[in-house]
Amino acid sequence: MNSREKGNNAEKLVASYLANKGYKVVCMNYHSQYGEIDIISENDEFIVFVEVKSRKNRSVFSGLEAVTKSKQCKIIKTAEQYLTACCTDKQPRFDVATVQLINNKPVYESIFYIENAF
Repeated sequence: MNSREKGNNAEKLVASYLANKGYKVVCMNYHSQYGEIDIISENDEFIVFVEVKSRKNRSVFSGLEAVTKSKQCKIIKTAEQYLTACCTDKQPRFDVATVQLINNKPVYESIFYIENAF
């Protein structure tokens, strides 16, 4: 399984996690000239832009460390483009989810989810 497949599996797992929390997944892998947003979801109050990072359990760097200021800026610019194209009155929020991989498979119980991460 390559890195992209592992990432896609982690994103699907986080989308399921969000659905279980009452969020509606609006879009996955939204692209713009600035970059990509892994998951766009919403609830009654927020439209949420989620960055998903998966890591092996003994990885040197955490998934959170991979969401650098540069990556955050790209996500924000991509979200601005999305919001321009898809009007909403909901408050935008930027979240980060990390998922641990065990035997190259994402584990639901390992999801670490941070609301308002940046």
